[in-house]
Amino acid sequence: MIEQHLNACKARVEACLVAQLNQLPRSEVQLADAVAYSLKVGGKRLRPALVYSAAASLRADLTLFPPNLTPLDLAAAAIESIHTYSLVHDDLPAMDNDDLRRGQPTVHRQYDEATAILVGDALQAWAFELLTQIDTLPADKVLAMVKELAQASGPKGMVLGQALDMRATGVFESADYLKQLHSLKTGALIRSALRLGAYCMNAGPKERRVLSAYGDAIGLCFQVVDDILDVTTDSATLGKTAGKDQEADKLTYVKLLGLEGAKAEAQHLCAQAKASVGDLPNPQVLVELADYICNRAN
Repeated sequence: MIEQHLNACKARVEACLVAQLNQLPRSEVQLADAVAYSLKVGGKRLRPALVYSAAASLRADLTLFPPNLTPLDLAAAAIESIHTYSLVHDDLPAMDNDDLRRGQPTVHRQYDEATAILVGDALQAWAFELLTQIDTLPADKVLAMVKELAQASGPKGMVLGQALDMRATGVFESADYLKQLHSLKTGALIRSALRLGAYCMNAGPKERRVLSAYGDAIGLCFQVVDDILDVTTDSATLGKTAGKDQEADKLTYVKLLGLEGAKAEAQHLCAQAKASVGDLPNPQVLVELADYICNRAN
């Protein structure tokens, strides 16, 4: 069932992204083409799925919505735009210096480094433009969603986490440091995706708090599993260069806890995430999604 749900979420957000990409101006500098390449090379679309799944957990019947350009679709497209920008910049030579992303050449390899920087810049700004296109929610709700995504992706969230990650390369920090790092670098955007879905459904503060707690646990679980897969899976399966973190001597859960300890931590966080949503009207989709994240192969 969860695979069917994820495929439906992926189809919806990709239809929205294509419709929006078709509106970008084309020119001889190929910026729009490079932006489209970064978004179309694939990926799990997990963060958009979290937007839809949060709505589903609040008893939203997603089949009642038109195919695209609902608040949920625009929010899902915005979160994917921010996530893709972060990947494009993470892959740059000054950061992780990677050649492979989602099974395809990274943007700076397919085009050039300057274009990749501009693609990331464009995607970041475009995400907020997408949110401002929501015209079926009150203006104060849209403003709250813009603030939510900005805080999650900026110097209080994902970017701060990336800075902490760069500082941790080649050194051995504490478990608390690693938790803070990944709660910001990975978890902030995952938590934000869930909260954006809640805003789209006019959920109250209590429901947003529940979804935030789920996001905190599942965001860390996602990163622990990422660290495990980096040392146990090949590049073809991952869609990115395997063993990169170990080669760069990055601080990871495997390095800190060992492989078996990291696996146990992933299971613990998965159970914590599932327990946190028990009071929601329809928690099953989030329960199944937690198991999917914990047991994924890429």
